[in-house]
Amino acid sequence: MPESSDLDLVLALERELQTPACHSDPARLEELLAPEYIEFGASGQVWSRTEIIAELAGEDEGVIEVHDLEAREVSDDVVLVLWRSRMADRQALRSSLWHREPSG
Repeated sequence: MPESSDLDLVLALERELQTPACHSDPARLEELLAPEYIEFGASGQVWSRTEIIAELAGEDEGVIEVHDLEAREVSDDVVLVLWRSRMADRQALRSSLWHREPSG
């Protein structure tokens, strides 16, 4: 079962992942995103890890506001993060799964 500090770390990493600094750092994105990562966009588009890293590097859409961020334990090494994003006049419900690897 993840400790409270583990859940706090996952929430901090999710917040970091939404920052322009992280978006513009492909090496950091590779550290945070699992090799099998896929993203389902609000539009329904699906991106692979390689595609999203390239997409984020060229993005200049502004700051993503993170609201109502919460973490829920799924298993000993998996946490589900739920939140609401806002960028300009667009809002979306978001979720992500975080998995602890032996390396962290």
